Amino acid sequence: MGAVTLPGVRRSVGVARGFVRDAAGALPAVDDLVLVVSELVANAVTHTASGLAGGRVTVVLAAGDGLVRLEVADDGAAGGRPHVRDETGAETGRGMRIVAALSARWGFRADGPRTVVWAEFSAPVPAARGRDGGGG
Repeated sequence: MGAVTLPGVRRSVGVARGFVRDAAGALPAVDDLVLVVSELVANAVTHTASGLAGGRVTVVLAAGDGLVRLEVADDGAAGGRPHVRDETGAETGRGMRIVAALSARWGFRADGPRTVVWAEFSAPVPAARGRDGGGG
């Protein structure tokens, strides 16, 4: 579906949303994908080395086996690893809770010094058209 590497700045959140909306097209999960990429890119530029001078964030969107996989790679942890906070009444820190609620599953992995946070979404395969073209 595609990939894009963006500077590690706040305005890249909107660019990432536009990239995902364009790449996901008419998928039923497009709104959830857009919200999740927004949270993940915002987290990357706020909480990792991606937000430092020269930092970058890479967004990858891939489809297969009835799933769409969204990945956001940052320039490495500037502290802890991604996690869902337990404080439900907190005014901040809800991003990973949103990711967990909207995706079928999510996780993260190290890729050298970078951290890749991924989320998977159900993507039903469109019904196949008849071979005869429906004409008669």
